[in-house]
Amino acid sequence: MNLNVNLCGYTLKNPLIAASGTFGYGGEFSAYLDVSRLGGICSKGLTLHPREGNPGIRMWETPAGMLNSIGLQNPGITHFIRHELTDMRKLGTTVIANMGGGTLEEYIEGARLLSTADIDMLELNISCPNVKAGGIAFGMQPDMAHRVVSAVREVFAKPLMVKLSPNAPSLAAVAQACESAGADCLSLINTLLGMAVDINRRKPVFANIAAGLSGPAIRPVALRMVYDVARAVKIPVVGLGGIMTGRDAVEFIMAGASAVQVGTANLVRPDSMAIILAELEEFMHTNRIECLDEIRGCITGG
Repeated sequence: MNLNVNLCGYTLKNPLIAASGTFGYGGEFSAYLDVSRLGGICSKGLTLHPREGNPGIRMWETPAGMLNSIGLQNPGITHFIRHELTDMRKLGTTVIANMGGGTLEEYIEGARLLSTADIDMLELNISCPNVKAGGIAFGMQPDMAHRVVSAVREVFAKPLMVKLSPNAPSLAAVAQACESAGADCLSLINTLLGMAVDINRRKPVFANIAAGLSGPAIRPVALRMVYDVARAVKIPVVGLGGIMTGRDAVEFIMAGASAVQVGTANLVRPDSMAIILAELEEFMHTNRIECLDEIRGCITGG
């Protein structure tokens, strides 16, 4: 079997990528699985300047997933380059830096710093609120998405992946805007907006009221969005959203995903990606599938 995936010029050992914010910088999981066997790792979400993150409760379990309101806590891009990246590179897999920002200027300067760093790819998180536009996320409207992707593209020559928000009114239109602005591939979906209520305090659980929902609860929505976007653009699509098993990964690949990211599963079991990989290999062996191209995008209708 050949599980290799060509993504933006890089050959991934398999389609499994650790999703941003759920795998640290990779080394934290070395005690639980052979990280070098993974297709890639997305770093913890980075911003130009260090961020303390949101106050109060940050994670809340739901019946089929979790809500999080971390607030992009991170040490900043410069600290990442100086203190985390070297060890991340030693893990023996594709290194993808995830980056967000609150202003267009922050995105540009952050991408400029990362352009000369020893990373393989940049994943641009455009779900961040644009503080100069009243807090609306950059990825909510096609014109805003096009503007930020174009600006980053001008200063970042390596492969550029753009992570899309499922909360956009027209995700396919945003995807097409990112493609026309120079994105090399897309990853979707980011978390869905949700909330939780503390009935004893009679108040929202989270200080920001809304939080990001992830896990199995969002998988059917994510799968449908990946299917739609994969048919709306010509560039590769990386699918994520509630992938917990090898079967889940296969569903996304059949829907058109070139690769997949695994997030919340890592918080449930730190060796989840090793299990998912074994299940994917078993599926291919049982069904006599020699390479993923045989099944990628094979869904054509009812």
